[in-house]
Amino acid sequence: MVAVAAGLWLALGIFVVAGWSRVNTDRAWRAAALLLTLAFALVHQLLFATVAEDAYLTFRYARNVADGYGPVFNPGERVEGYSNFLWMVLIALPRAMFGVDVEPAAPVLGIACALGCVLAAYFLVNRIMRLAQPDGPGLPALGVAAAVVTAGASSLAGYGPSGLETPLFLLLTLCVVHALAAGRPVVAGVLVALTVMTRPEGLVVAVLAGVWLLVTALRSGTTKWAPAGYALGALVLLVPWTAWRVTYYGHLLPNSLVASSGGSVGSMLRRGWDYLAGFALVYQVFLLLTAAAIAFLLSRRSFPRARSLAWLVLAIAVALAGYAVAVGGDRLPSWRLLAPVPPLLTVFAAAAYGLFLVSRPATTPSPQPRTERLTARRTVPVVALAVCGLSLVVSTTHPGMVRAMHDWRASIRQLAETGTWLGERLPPGTVVSTYANGALSYRAGPRLVVVDVLGLTDEHIARQGERIQAAGIGGQVASDYDYVVNVRMPSVAVDTAEGYTDRQHCGINPAYAGLYEVATFRREGERKWISLYVRRPQAEVLVPLLDADPRYTYVRCG
Repeated sequence: MVAVAAGLWLALGIFVVAGWSRVNTDRAWRAAALLLTLAFALVHQLLFATVAEDAYLTFRYARNVADGYGPVFNPGERVEGYSNFLWMVLIALPRAMFGVDVEPAAPVLGIACALGCVLAAYFLVNRIMRLAQPDGPGLPALGVAAAVVTAGASSLAGYGPSGLETPLFLLLTLCVVHALAAGRPVVAGVLVALTVMTRPEGLVVAVLAGVWLLVTALRSGTTKWAPAGYALGALVLLVPWTAWRVTYYGHLLPNSLVASSGGSVGSMLRRGWDYLAGFALVYQVFLLLTAAAIAFLLSRRSFPRARSLAWLVLAIAVALAGYAVAVGGDRLPSWRLLAPVPPLLTVFAAAAYGLFLVSRPATTPSPQPRTERLTARRTVPVVALAVCGLSLVVSTTHPGMVRAMHDWRASIRQLAETGTWLGERLPPGTVVSTYANGALSYRAGPRLVVVDVLGLTDEHIARQGERIQAAGIGGQVASDYDYVVNVRMPSVAVDTAEGYTDRQHCGINPAYAGLYEVATFRREGERKWISLYVRRPQAEVLVPLLDADPRYTYVRCG
């Protein structure tokens, strides 16, 4: 697959660089360049080909929606353990309408959204340039360059097939800015509402877009209705959605957000800063392009509306990075929270350079089109292809990219196997507590009641549990093992986030000691082990049920 990606990148490079002038003037050449770019973007995503552990949590909600249980994690328990409502609904639709399982449908939709981001980058750059030259020839080749770099963005490629909402969030964000550039504030409002319904940081996009509209209206004096139209478009969806959430779940903030808040601010910021620093180290070339683009944009004063839109794109990228720092980063590989940032910086850089080309210097008495600079020289396509190729190298060689995703995939597969085993062997209604509340819970199915010890899908733990001052796994800070053991009383506890182990472990988490005994099982054919904590009064019944599965063999400790 790496060879295929490299071959597509080479073919794309030869086509775009050799035919650069035709790409700028001939629609058929642009279409061919975009098709090659989309093919490369698809193969780049397939290099990662990992469905994220966290995605399975949303999968369980989506499956319950499609099967008639409602948007719940455990049937009968109304807990908003997700923060991606729109994505949850979208991935539930194929199952509800056609019976297609959520697990394969979600990655396909994510890949489609990531490919949509490549096209959205192209259209957004061209729309900004059209604002600068409404009657001119335009610079559509710059949009192609932005699409090429976006296709190479490693984090976006990594989370295309992940089953998470990241590509949809970026696609909606780009569409919001495009709607603003097209002078459609009501449409922008509707789109920004969908963005908020996809990710909590959509509020960042909503506020910045609203401020941009307000400032533009005050400066121009001709579009004062636009902020009102934008607000109306957003509120027409956000108000009923929020009213339903509060009525259905009983709280304004999602359980998943509350479970990860309330810890030490200093600890969260330190983690967030380290997270951002690691990202900046990997994406240095994008930061260099951004610095150059800022210099280009500051050197020209023409086309204020187009320039302000470019600044808006940069502001959104910076604000999303700030949000990632504020929440303490993320434990997922490939910088999931910052995946939208490189494509946004790419759009900003392409638009800023284009505005630099078509603007006149302050000392020039009249505008002078400079489109010939773009077509006569091949600097832009060479830089775009170089950044794209460098990103592909990063994807395949950096330990936090493809390698980390594939290592994670192995653990997720093991947790999924464990969930299937428990779901098939334990009696319906059995309560199971988990530490990795994703693939295991999804594969266990609605027959089992799953308690998440981190509180993402448990109301009491999230809102009344103790806060760990040093943020726990992935920034999760809520815990209440006394409540888990003595109130929820799980019959089986799976106290691992890594899947199987290489040897038998007979130790027990002190939180479960006394009331539980350790039951270790060897995975047949793999020389792998898993340890379960089984409640003592039920061990005589449950252990033989689990041992009856030919895939797992019970081995007594001691």
